Amino acid sequence: MWLNVVWFILFVFIIAGYLIMDGFDLGVGILHPFVARNDEERRVSLNSIGPVWDGNEVWLVLGGGALFAAFPIVYAALFSGLYLAMMLVLLVLILRTVAIEFRSKRSSPRWRTFWDWVFFGSSLGIALLLGIAFGNILEGLPIDADGFVHARLNDLLTPYALLVGVTTVFMLATHGAIYLSMKASGELLARVKRWVLRLMLIFFVLNTLVVGMTAYLREAVSTRYWSHPWLAILPATALLAATLAWVMVRREHDFIAFLLSSIMIASLLASAAVGLYPNLLISSLDPRYNLTIFNAASQPNTLTVMLVMAFIGMPFVLLYTIGVYYVFRGRVKLEPGGY
Repeated sequence: MWLNVVWFILFVFIIAGYLIMDGFDLGVGILHPFVARNDEERRVSLNSIGPVWDGNEVWLVLGGGALFAAFPIVYAALFSGLYLAMMLVLLVLILRTVAIEFRSKRSSPRWRTFWDWVFFGSSLGIALLLGIAFGNILEGLPIDADGFVHARLNDLLTPYALLVGVTTVFMLATHGAIYLSMKASGELLARVKRWVLRLMLIFFVLNTLVVGMTAYLREAVSTRYWSHPWLAILPATALLAATLAWVMVRREHDFIAFLLSSIMIASLLASAAVGLYPNLLISSLDPRYNLTIFNAASQPNTLTVMLVMAFIGMPFVLLYTIGVYYVFRGRVKLEPGGY
């Protein structure tokens, strides 16, 4: 059974990696038409993520692969009832890729403005859809005894799920603004700094509402934290990281602020994961139908082989990521061959 726990931790780690790495890409996209006011500034915005955005999406692929290999019943349940929602996520992912690649193919202002708004809309759509999906996981899904999810798209748009979705948008926008503050310069940098502080305040208010509603709707989560008070270190770490990130932004220690923002995101996800444990999907029909890391996992030999592969492959992913960010460190300098 320890293999199930290890894979649960690995899956949370991979999803945290995606939210941190691709999260700032999405945040830059959400801010793109508002922070950058002319073509040069928008090129700076795009080129800040240009060398890394596609590599960051590897974490999403890893997350899907890990879920399919380690917890195939959960993977099947999500696609059984959320197929249309998954297709919407795929659509906005494709639109975002097309917008990034097509935007600078022509010099026409109309052409570039159109793709700027597609970049914004697709980035916003991904963040919102992921947040709504996570909100439904926390709130519970109509899972029957056979592991099928019986839900239409409009059934997923509950007030709680929408609140989590909007909170996710502002969380990633804040993360993206902090990242952009490491890459921009001049008037764009000054404007980004002002946006960071505003976004952090809005996110703090929304996240407080999410925590309160989660405690109200999911009594099991509250009970876990009350029965194991030491687990409070996770949300406390997130709060401390957010506060220190605010301080570092004001002191212009942008890289430290970005690291603290990353810690905040990872701590928030870990806090939710601990609250759900050992559940992966909660049934709103009957608790007996919950899909857990034990009843929805692959066979032990599969988990063992996959764990060996993970320990071999993950270091290469991390080394590649570190290498790319090291090579493209520093503020953006526009070149003719850039976006």
